[in-house]
Amino acid sequence: MNEIDSEYEEAIARYLLDHPDFFLRHEDVLEDIEVPHRTGEAVSLLEHKIRMLQDKAARYQKQLQELIAVARENEQLNQRLHRLTLNLIEATTVEEVLSTLQDELRARFNADAVELKLFSTEDLEEARVSEAGMAIFRKFMRTDKPTCGPLSGEKLKVLFGDQAGDNGSAALIPIRTSELSGVLAIGSRDRERFHAGKGVDFLVRLGELVSLTLQAVGNRKDR
Repeated sequence: MNEIDSEYEEAIARYLLDHPDFFLRHEDVLEDIEVPHRTGEAVSLLEHKIRMLQDKAARYQKQLQELIAVARENEQLNQRLHRLTLNLIEATTVEEVLSTLQDELRARFNADAVELKLFSTEDLEEARVSEAGMAIFRKFMRTDKPTCGPLSGEKLKVLFGDQAGDNGSAALIPIRTSELSGVLAIGSRDRERFHAGKGVDFLVRLGELVSLTLQAVGNRKDR
């Protein structure tokens, strides 16, 4: 296309945009114009417009279905988190906190393995964490953001023993109280169950809930 043709096309396009009633006044033109289709079939301008609208409606319908699915999943997560919160309120020891987490996360969140590893914050800061290879997670435990993704067999073994298999994935959530630091690990034998692109908002809330529960348990012991 040369420069002159391009200028003519732009002028025609501007005119049609400025005069949307053009085809109402020239219906014969609307019926006679044919638009080539990707398949090679020529259709009228009106049919082409209808197809474009149908395609757009289909895209909007798909987007709506995806939004509805996300909303339902979020609602289910909120309900599960609410039930977990009620059960954790009754926990009076660290052992009861772990037992509750294992029962709830396995039953309601389809986890294959759940572990809560806790250490003295002082030991963590002084790099004295060495239990069963947990030193490899020292850097993570100093962060405040959960992470998801596949883990090597070594890391899965350190966290879960034989519960999560040799080729799984996990969600790792940092836990912090005034005296303790650690990690809540939720494991799956499916490497795609906890993938790197998975949202972590829910995991952040879960980490805050567990940290506050452990802080409350610690405060009761000190009384």
